[in-house]
Amino acid sequence: MQIGVPREYDPIETRVALTPDIVGKYTKLGATVLFESGLGDACHWSDQAYIDAGAVKAESREQLLRDSDMILRVRKPETSEIGAMRSDVIHVSYLDPFNEKDLVEALRESGITALSMEMIPRTTLAQKMDALSSQHSIAGYYMVMLAADRLDKILPMMMTPAGTIQPARVFIIGAGVAGLQAIATAKRLGARVEAFDTRPVVKEQVESLGGRFVEIDLGDTGETDQGYAKELTEDQKKLQLEGMKKHCAQADIVITTAQLFGRAAPVVVTADMVAAMKPGSVIVDYAVESGGNVEGSVPGETVDVNGVRIVGLRNYPGQMAMDASRMYASNLFALVSSFWDEEKKSFQLDLENEILASAVVTHEKDLVSEMIRKAYGLEEVAS
Repeated sequence: MQIGVPREYDPIETRVALTPDIVGKYTKLGATVLFESGLGDACHWSDQAYIDAGAVKAESREQLLRDSDMILRVRKPETSEIGAMRSDVIHVSYLDPFNEKDLVEALRESGITALSMEMIPRTTLAQKMDALSSQHSIAGYYMVMLAADRLDKILPMMMTPAGTIQPARVFIIGAGVAGLQAIATAKRLGARVEAFDTRPVVKEQVESLGGRFVEIDLGDTGETDQGYAKELTEDQKKLQLEGMKKHCAQADIVITTAQLFGRAAPVVVTADMVAAMKPGSVIVDYAVESGGNVEGSVPGETVDVNGVRIVGLRNYPGQMAMDASRMYASNLFALVSSFWDEEKKSFQLDLENEILASAVVTHEKDLVSEMIRKAYGLEEVAS
């Protein structure tokens, strides 16, 4: 089986789907690894490093797409490239299938088997393949470091002959993987950390990392089967915003990580909450690319609102490209190796398996993901 890894075409994408140290793991399985020249440039991995590890450099991008049995990448493919791939290829990447209906339809029509890394279930069996969690973890760390750099204060308490400097106050909204990593990082840096989440079940995790869990009575809340917070009612949203306003006003740094699986991110910091914050404060909006948690945040920009800086970078994990790529490449290898047939030396597509049943979106000109079919308003999977 030939596994192809093309360069990422999106200029903001610095991560890659293959690292030199993972190449040898694929070749030990019996796979041939084909890569596009310049694949690892953003991470300082030369073509020669991949070749030395056992990979083969493709003559061109077109050859790689044409000759690969499986294609691994970070971002979704360009629609224009779909025709360049074989109809029986297995394509693995982020797809954003809830919002990329035209792309999914093009993949279905082509006969391509498309696996979406966002759709890997959050189960114990799939833990090593869970790319969302690995990338959220990187992002949680980076957002704290970014905020600390933009803040005109230090984070820890400091006692000096000139006086005592009080620790910075950090308020983190959303205690999923990114939020928990942000809590741990801010605490290690000496900040006073508070966190809020609509799921009371995460209180113990927040406190175990040294943060103070902010409790706001919202009534009946919970989480989905995927481990995400359920969408709140309008009344619950009002109660949440009112309860969080005073904590934002006291904070030097606010980091928002609230996301809903497959839907636009909720606004959790409104314009009046920003107006109540101290000049010099920093807000980092992790969900800026999926609608934004902060009113007024702009993808790819830092906005100043009366002295409050609202940071809305795109691709937070990509700011730590080397380690983010190592983790993502490891997730991909865990996926491939878990369904590898040693005798046939190939990836075996078992749609009865719960992991693949969740992650495979299109196969043999069918839209086979029940979750995506439901999101598109379609009937059950065609026979």
